[in-house]
Amino acid sequence: MSISSSSCSSSLTLQLPKTLNPCLPPKTRTLNLLTTTPSKTHLKFTPNLKPPSLAHHLFTLPKPRPNPHPVRTRVQSLFTGIVEEMGQIRQLGPSQDGGFDIRIHSKTLLGDVGLGDSISVNGTCLTVTHFDTGLGEFTVGLSPETLRKTSLIELEAGSFVNLERALKPTTRMGGHFVQGHVDGTGEIVAMEPEGDSLWIKVRTAPELLKYIVPKGFIAVDGTSLTVVKVFDEEGCFNFMLVEYTQQKVVIPLKRVGQKVNLEVDILGKYVERLLSSGIVGAISSS
Repeated sequence: MSISSSSCSSSLTLQLPKTLNPCLPPKTRTLNLLTTTPSKTHLKFTPNLKPPSLAHHLFTLPKPRPNPHPVRTRVQSLFTGIVEEMGQIRQLGPSQDGGFDIRIHSKTLLGDVGLGDSISVNGTCLTVTHFDTGLGEFTVGLSPETLRKTSLIELEAGSFVNLERALKPTTRMGGHFVQGHVDGTGEIVAMEPEGDSLWIKVRTAPELLKYIVPKGFIAVDGTSLTVVKVFDEEGCFNFMLVEYTQQKVVIPLKRVGQKVNLEVDILGKYVERLLSSGIVGAISSS
């Protein structure tokens, strides 16, 4: 749109509709206003009734202000990989501090929960920031970096998640040592039933696959599982879920192509660290 700086005969003129064109006689302008119907708009509004996922919020979140006094916390939680319950996402979205909040419905976990407690959500150790025992809901916070590194970015309102409270000294150790520190993600490439069991095949990066061994432990979405076979040439490994486990965890609810959180056995990383440091060789030669 151009604006006239002098008169209607200027080369730089405002392009107005006939009804408002000051170059027309007053009588003509009046008749046009009475007889001209407004043009139809070409804009269409299509409501999006599907709730947005965390991936949508990650790209629309404003950049948070840096904290001049970052809080450093020690690792104080440990899990077993034995899922206690499948919770359901009630609400998710950006929080006021620049991160994200997830509100989860739980039927059994809130009996002894407290603010600051650690709960494993699909294998990711998260901190309880709010809870309501009357509604059976609790809220956990997570950072944008956690979304980038885990499969939680695929969550939507209504999604089910594996839940496990942190281990107590008196708790029976039914699975293996799970820290809730996700090492990376894998992609489900095959789901094949055999009888009442289910084979799951997962592809992951080489830097994680090197820690995965047949008959070894691995946490998949926080579930302690036993690796059956490793396919080095395909960059994959597989495991089997018996019928009972299929009813208690979220993995069978996922589809081929979706992500799962992976945490490899910490013992393998300790062994690699010792071998690369030269300590073993020094001990052997002494």
